[in-house]
Amino acid sequence: MSVPVGIIVGSKSDLAFAEEAVKVLESLGIGSEVRILSAHRTPGPLETYIGEAVAAGVRTFITMAGMAAALPGVVAAKSTLPVIGVPLPASELAGQDALMSIVQMPPGIPVATMAIGKAGARNAAWFAAAILALSDPTVAKALVDGRAKMAEGVLAADAELRSKA
Repeated sequence: MSVPVGIIVGSKSDLAFAEEAVKVLESLGIGSEVRILSAHRTPGPLETYIGEAVAAGVRTFITMAGMAAALPGVVAAKSTLPVIGVPLPASELAGQDALMSIVQMPPGIPVATMAIGKAGARNAAWFAAAILALSDPTVAKALVDGRAKMAEGVLAADAELRSKA
């Protein structure tokens, strides 16, 4: 399965956030594909993509949207795969509106909601890896190794700081 993560953004201006998730997934050896499809402006093509992605082996979706942020909920309504939502700072409300939209899903149609913006995009990729690791030992090892690498970075920074004292 070469592309187990489908990343969907609602507009071209959201691509910088998608790239944050792609970088994390690539560092873990996980394939992904990014699509620009809007819940409001392209509902038909969005629904078609969801069906095609599931048939092609996508196992989880990362969805990113700002403002009304309907995209994660629509994807969750059209698929039983895990959906991870990332609220984006696309309005004067700096992503608070998107956060409230994504986190308030009705019972039975859940969306795992991450932080607003780039940090949320990176965490969405880590969360997608954790989902995939449940059934893929290679991803499980990459996840453990990736977390160990982060810990090493923190400890190296601490050692550098202490050496200057």
